[in-house]
Amino acid sequence: MGWTALTAIVPMVWGTTYIVTTHMLPEGHPLFAAMMRSLPAGLIALLIARQLPRGSWWWKSLVLGTLNMGAFFPLLFLAAQELPGGVAATLGAAQPIVIAFLAVAILHERLSVWRVCWGVLGMTGVALVVLGPDAAMSPIGILAGLGGAASMGTGVVLTKKWGRPEGVSPIGLAGWQLTAAGLVLLLPALLIDGVPPNIDGTAWLGYAWLGIVGALITYTIWFAGIRRLPVTATALLGLLSPLVAAILGALIAGEALTLIQLLGFALALIAMVAGQLPSPKQKAQTPS
Repeated sequence: MGWTALTAIVPMVWGTTYIVTTHMLPEGHPLFAAMMRSLPAGLIALLIARQLPRGSWWWKSLVLGTLNMGAFFPLLFLAAQELPGGVAATLGAAQPIVIAFLAVAILHERLSVWRVCWGVLGMTGVALVVLGPDAAMSPIGILAGLGGAASMGTGVVLTKKWGRPEGVSPIGLAGWQLTAAGLVLLLPALLIDGVPPNIDGTAWLGYAWLGIVGALITYTIWFAGIRRLPVTATALLGLLSPLVAAILGALIAGEALTLIQLLGFALALIAMVAGQLPSPKQKAQTPS
């Protein structure tokens, strides 16, 4: 329970990404923002851990860094630009369902119908909270949102499968992946987006929050939690991210939550908590 509570902090911090991006960062530079979120944090982690990959972990770090951050961050920003925030958040909430099926294909686990059902309920709850009547659909945005969920979902499952090399700290593993992601994004960010012309103090604070707190600290905790917790149950904690984003949006915009939104909050929280528990079938098979 201690690791579940600690790991739950991570998606809560990630829930601040949308509000920080829209209120603090320069507009129209998603690749640059993704690179700034990953590369500086990765280099700081390498300096702290003083550990470099060995053997197969060079290509494993590149694969995991690309899936968990290098592809996920730009797709996340693209979905946020092309879709209303509610639609993008709902697509992101599909990640626990994606992970449940990927765990069967990659980890050879039995399909957890119990957690798939809670994942569907959680996604429904998030939809009730964040979807509005103006939820327009963009094909590019929908593909980006689903692609982001699939990318990070695959990265999470492979992280569980490959584990962590003996003697390597969680911050070292996070540093390998964040640095790999930053290097993958460096040229596209500079060639396609370029450096924003006016980066003021507020923008630097936004980059620092997303990089240090929203990447370095959170991914260190996240990878440690994945190692100790069931992968699908851990993914269900991600439902907290769009809920926190909705709360921050309501507080900053001064909007009151409706009864339907409160119902959605309740459904999502119930799904998240219930998904951490073993299924009734597992309980029956466990000796007293």
